[in-house]
Amino acid sequence: MMSTKDNKGNRPVRTRKVPLRSCIACRRTNDKRKLIRLVALEDKVTVDPGGKKPGRGAYLCPVYECWELGIKKKRLEYALRTTLKAEDREELMQFSLGLPRRSDLEQ
Repeated sequence: MMSTKDNKGNRPVRTRKVPLRSCIACRRTNDKRKLIRLVALEDKVTVDPGGKKPGRGAYLCPVYECWELGIKKKRLEYALRTTLKAEDREELMQFSLGLPRRSDLEQ
Protein backbone atom coordinates (compact mmCIF):
# COMPACT_ATOMS: atom_id res chain seq x y z
CA MET A 1 0.00 0.00 0.00
CA MET A 2 1.15 3.47 -0.78
CA SER A 3 1.35 6.08 1.90
CA THR A 4 1.09 9.81 1.24
CA LYS A 5 0.43 12.86 3.36
CA ASP A 6 -3.08 14.27 3.46
CA ASN A 7 -3.77 17.83 2.29
CA LYS A 8 -3.00 19.22 5.78
CA GLY A 9 0.36 17.44 5.91
CA ASN A 10 -0.59 15.60 9.08
CA ARG A 11 -1.13 11.88 9.04
CA PRO A 12 -0.48 9.50 6.15
CA VAL A 13 -3.42 8.56 3.95
CA ARG A 14 -3.51 4.98 2.71
CA THR A 15 -4.69 4.19 -0.78
CA ARG A 16 -6.57 0.94 -1.10
CA LYS A 17 -5.56 -1.70 -3.59
CA VAL A 18 -8.33 -2.32 -6.13
CA PRO A 19 -9.06 -6.05 -6.50
CA LEU A 20 -8.72 -7.22 -10.10
CA ARG A 21 -10.41 -10.19 -11.77
CA SER A 22 -10.28 -11.70 -15.26
CA CYS A 23 -13.25 -12.34 -17.53
CA ILE A 24 -13.39 -16.06 -18.29
CA ALA A 25 -14.47 -15.38 -21.88
CA CYS A 26 -12.24 -12.57 -23.21
CA ARG A 27 -9.50 -12.83 -20.54
CA ARG A 28 -9.45 -9.05 -20.00
CA THR A 29 -8.50 -7.96 -16.50
CA ASN A 30 -10.73 -5.37 -14.88
CA ASP A 31 -11.82 -4.03 -11.52
CA LYS A 32 -13.78 -6.66 -9.63
CA ARG A 33 -16.78 -4.32 -9.29
CA LYS A 34 -16.98 -3.75 -13.06
CA LEU A 35 -17.39 -7.46 -13.82
CA ILE A 36 -20.41 -9.67 -13.11
CA ARG A 37 -19.84 -12.60 -10.77
CA LEU A 38 -21.53 -15.93 -11.34
CA VAL A 39 -21.58 -18.48 -8.57
CA ALA A 40 -22.10 -22.24 -8.51
CA LEU A 41 -24.34 -23.13 -5.60
CA GLU A 42 -25.19 -26.70 -4.66
CA ASP A 43 -27.77 -27.22 -7.40
CA LYS A 44 -27.78 -23.99 -9.44
CA VAL A 45 -25.56 -21.52 -11.27
CA THR A 46 -26.73 -17.96 -10.78
CA VAL A 47 -25.69 -14.32 -11.04
CA ASP A 48 -24.27 -12.89 -7.82
CA PRO A 49 -24.82 -9.11 -8.01
CA GLY A 50 -23.38 -8.41 -4.55
CA GLY A 51 -20.38 -10.70 -4.99
CA LYS A 52 -20.85 -12.18 -1.52
CA LYS A 53 -22.65 -15.50 -2.06
CA PRO A 54 -20.74 -18.58 -0.93
CA GLY A 55 -19.60 -21.03 -3.57
CA ARG A 56 -17.22 -21.19 -6.48
CA GLY A 57 -17.31 -18.01 -8.54
CA ALA A 58 -16.35 -16.84 -12.00
CA TYR A 59 -16.45 -13.41 -13.63
CA LEU A 60 -17.76 -12.19 -16.98
CA CYS A 61 -17.66 -8.74 -18.58
CA PRO A 62 -21.02 -6.95 -18.67
CA VAL A 63 -21.30 -7.33 -22.45
CA TYR A 64 -23.35 -9.81 -24.47
CA GLU A 65 -20.43 -11.26 -26.46
CA CYS A 66 -18.57 -12.42 -23.35
CA TRP A 67 -21.69 -14.08 -21.96
CA GLU A 68 -22.40 -15.83 -25.25
CA LEU A 69 -18.82 -17.06 -25.50
CA GLY A 70 -18.66 -18.09 -21.85
CA ILE A 71 -21.89 -20.08 -21.95
CA LYS A 72 -21.80 -21.61 -25.43
CA LYS A 73 -18.11 -22.58 -25.40
CA LYS A 74 -18.50 -24.09 -21.91
CA ARG A 75 -15.90 -21.79 -20.37
CA LEU A 76 -18.30 -21.06 -17.54
CA GLU A 77 -18.72 -24.76 -16.83
CA TYR A 78 -14.97 -25.25 -16.82
CA ALA A 79 -14.32 -22.28 -14.50
CA LEU A 80 -17.05 -23.30 -12.06
CA ARG A 81 -16.16 -27.00 -12.29
CA THR A 82 -19.77 -27.97 -12.85
CA THR A 83 -22.24 -28.78 -15.61
CA LEU A 84 -24.88 -26.22 -16.47
CA LYS A 85 -28.44 -27.47 -16.39
CA ALA A 86 -30.69 -26.48 -19.29
CA GLU A 87 -32.77 -24.15 -17.11
CA ASP A 88 -29.64 -22.43 -15.73
CA ARG A 89 -28.26 -22.01 -19.25
CA GLU A 90 -31.57 -20.50 -20.41
CA GLU A 91 -31.78 -18.17 -17.40
CA LEU A 92 -28.23 -16.90 -17.97
CA MET A 93 -28.84 -16.38 -21.69
CA GLN A 94 -32.00 -14.40 -20.88
CA PHE A 95 -29.96 -12.25 -18.48
CA SER A 96 -27.35 -11.64 -21.19
CA LEU A 97 -29.95 -10.37 -23.66
CA GLY A 98 -30.30 -7.25 -21.50
CA LEU A 99 -26.58 -6.48 -21.71
CA PRO A 100 -25.07 -4.07 -24.26
CA ARG A 101 -22.95 -5.21 -27.19
CA ARG A 102 -19.23 -4.43 -27.08
CA SER A 103 -19.52 -2.52 -30.37
CA ASP A 104 -22.13 -0.21 -28.79
CA LEU A 105 -19.77 0.64 -25.92
CA GLU A 106 -16.76 1.39 -28.13
CA GLN A 107 -18.48 4.07 -30.20
